[in-house]
Amino acid sequence: MEYRQLGNSDLQVSSVCLGTMTFGRQNTEAEGHAQLDAAFAHGVNFIDAAEMYPVPAQAETYGATETIVGSWLKGQARDKVVLATKVAGPARGMGWIRGGPLALDRDNIRAALEGSLRRLGTDYIDLYQLHWPARNQPMFGQWRFDPDAEHAATPIREQLAALGELVREGKIRYVGLSNEHPWGVMEFLRAADELGLPRVVTIQNAYNLLNRVFEQGLSEVCFRENISLLPYSVLAFGHLTGKYLDDPAASGRISLFPSFGQRYDKPNVRPAVAAYVDLARQHGLTGTELAIAFAAAQPLVGSTILGATSVAQLQANLRAAGQKLPEAVLAGINAIHLQFTNPAP
Repeated sequence: MEYRQLGNSDLQVSSVCLGTMTFGRQNTEAEGHAQLDAAFAHGVNFIDAAEMYPVPAQAETYGATETIVGSWLKGQARDKVVLATKVAGPARGMGWIRGGPLALDRDNIRAALEGSLRRLGTDYIDLYQLHWPARNQPMFGQWRFDPDAEHAATPIREQLAALGELVREGKIRYVGLSNEHPWGVMEFLRAADELGLPRVVTIQNAYNLLNRVFEQGLSEVCFRENISLLPYSVLAFGHLTGKYLDDPAASGRISLFPSFGQRYDKPNVRPAVAAYVDLARQHGLTGTELAIAFAAAQPLVGSTILGATSVAQLQANLRAAGQKLPEAVLAGINAIHLQFTNPAP
């Protein structure tokens, strides 16, 4: 296992991060613990969770993922685990989370963190991330900015000041963003530099063969400002395995939760997936191996987030992350990308 430094932090993390959003809904506590044991036996030292997990989010399972990770964490040496979690942002219709917060303000951020610390059974979080922005911006499958959707939102400076308090108190070590755009990242950095507040060290965004939007603006920002990408959804909700090509009802998140993957319900997704899977097979690879190896090899990636619903699936994903794609395969990927550019932004 390779280990990398996240941004300008002193966090040394495995090149693969275990995503846990299935724990508590698709996976039981015992199954979650088995995945955690298998990942750490493979050399993984980095776990990503969120207060709203598991997903799809619902009141009945709110916080279950962190509780499962926390019960496992009790048997571990805390300083050997790099633990990341997230505070849910506003305006997503989840009234069961802190009464449906209308803001990422000081009180909401602090309440969210205290809840996460309690469920995880720890007194600090290594990387605390804003799950999505409070302001109006396109995300989760929206593909353009809509000025008419403007709404009130806690200013970025106030959000960062609240996080800075928690860093000074020792409850957070480092700060990260998620589902952000270039303007937001630069505003957080400007506030940090002008006010002496913590600089963000990571950005967790969707990144895969169907969605390389990160490369169009965020990549330069992250390169110049030393921010590590934590790519999620590298298999595009299972689409890039190819299993839905022959059987649209194949077992997986899309068939279990039909309304959850709107990002991939776009015209060019299916032909793009077919092209990538065909390329993989031409070179003796599976669609899974092609997709994961591609994402893991990108130069700005700090750690690739991989999730699974079984230990066998997790182990296959871990092996795929360690593969190196030949130049001919990379050339083929870019040719397909030019034909089907970001069909699922």
